Amino acid sequence: MNKCIIKFRKNFFGGKIVSDKSETLTKLEEDEKYNRLTALKLFAMTSSMVISVNELAPFGKTGPTAVFYLLLAGLIWFVPITQMAGEMASIDGWDKGGIFTWVKGSLGDRTGWTAMFYQWIHITVGMNTMMYVIIGALSITFNTPWFNTTPSVRFILMMIIIWSITIVEMVGVKRIGHIAEWLFALGIALPVILLIIAFFVYLFQGRPLYMHLTWNNIIPHNLNGTTLVAFVPFVLAFCGGEASAPHAKYLENPKKYSTVMLALATTAISFDLLGSMAIGMSVPKDQIQNSTGFVYTFGKILDSLGLPGDIIKKFIGILLAAGIIGELGNWLAGPSQGMFEAAKEGYMPKFFAQSTNRDVPMRLIVLQTLIVTVSAVLITFTSGKNSDFAFNVSLAATTAQYLMVYILMLVSYIVLKVKHGDLKRSYYMTKSKGLGIIIAIIALVITVVAFFISFIPAQGTPSSLKGVYVWTMIGLCVIVTILPLVIYHYHHRFK
Repeated sequence: MNKCIIKFRKNFFGGKIVSDKSETLTKLEEDEKYNRLTALKLFAMTSSMVISVNELAPFGKTGPTAVFYLLLAGLIWFVPITQMAGEMASIDGWDKGGIFTWVKGSLGDRTGWTAMFYQWIHITVGMNTMMYVIIGALSITFNTPWFNTTPSVRFILMMIIIWSITIVEMVGVKRIGHIAEWLFALGIALPVILLIIAFFVYLFQGRPLYMHLTWNNIIPHNLNGTTLVAFVPFVLAFCGGEASAPHAKYLENPKKYSTVMLALATTAISFDLLGSMAIGMSVPKDQIQNSTGFVYTFGKILDSLGLPGDIIKKFIGILLAAGIIGELGNWLAGPSQGMFEAAKEGYMPKFFAQSTNRDVPMRLIVLQTLIVTVSAVLITFTSGKNSDFAFNVSLAATTAQYLMVYILMLVSYIVLKVKHGDLKRSYYMTKSKGLGIIIAIIALVITVVAFFISFIPAQGTPSSLKGVYVWTMIGLCVIVTILPLVIYHYHHRFK
């Protein structure tokens, strides 16, 4: 047989035919062209991973201090995080793999792999939070509260949602980005904008307010477990800005990545601030439920304005569910791209280093969905009928696991500034070495503090479930910490 003979290689969920080097290069060019993204599409994809309504109800329940927490998490934590991500993604040779490549470049292979694993697996719990909100919205739309209070029904609906999205992932990055662009606009941006407009009309008409903002009540004065744990959802609200970094290679102009991240930060802070205030000011605190609060508030405000709120909120519930489904799709696609790069480098069995004809790592995505299924069983059935408890555990566990990613990312950025200032990059958060390190240290302190307080049960957790809350959190974090180290220990066998 000579070199012209075509070598066949079968891939999971779609066969790939690879011949000689020229044919391989042509195939790679075709894949890159197929997945080409504009800055607007990347903004839409990343926005649907960061900007969400999942946390708006918990924000509204927090009260006036929500303003302080939002500005603290948004301006002092999120903005620097996105700019550090932009700087690291712009370094020559660091454009693929996201967190994996960045941390590996500064702290070595083992730590890079660990950071990538944390990012990839954290969302397996976070997807439960998103699905709880979808089910809560649908329970109001179809007037079926048992969707939200019957664990077995809730679990079945979650499985239908997550496995349907998994199948759709086969269409590739470009089409997922196109779908996300529309679902974000119709299902996330439009409902939030309409809620904010309705709330301003509510204010203009002098309707009763259940929360008032003053300089004295915006800043928390008593720092205890209750006030500190309220900060956790605000950090999670801004997580994920860096997760789309692996897609930066598909940008028509890669240098626009940092601009997209800055636009994202501004939009996210504005949406969260106005949306949470609309809920907190127009609905009594004891009537706000985490999984249904957004849709409920919409209906209540419209009713007070003389509009058919009961009918319109059902339509909003459908839009909201669709928007979060788009968010779920991006969370399956984004981190899996980074994990795919790690798998190709031998950090996972070769079985996971193969993709479809559209360069989609379906084997990794299916594995992630299986892990989502396991975590859904654990959280959904231990919470019983208490949907808010399930939401709170899922929210806190997602935050704790994602903050482990940011701890490693921030340390790697500090090392980058200290030891690797000579690496060529097209973007700088700041060219001042000292200032860059100070900003990173401040963000690191916030991250570490938020990680530890996430283990404190949220306010309103029933006494009988506080132990379940803490031990579930500890168990999930211990498992997630040990797994990547065990896999790395044996990774040489995968090459």
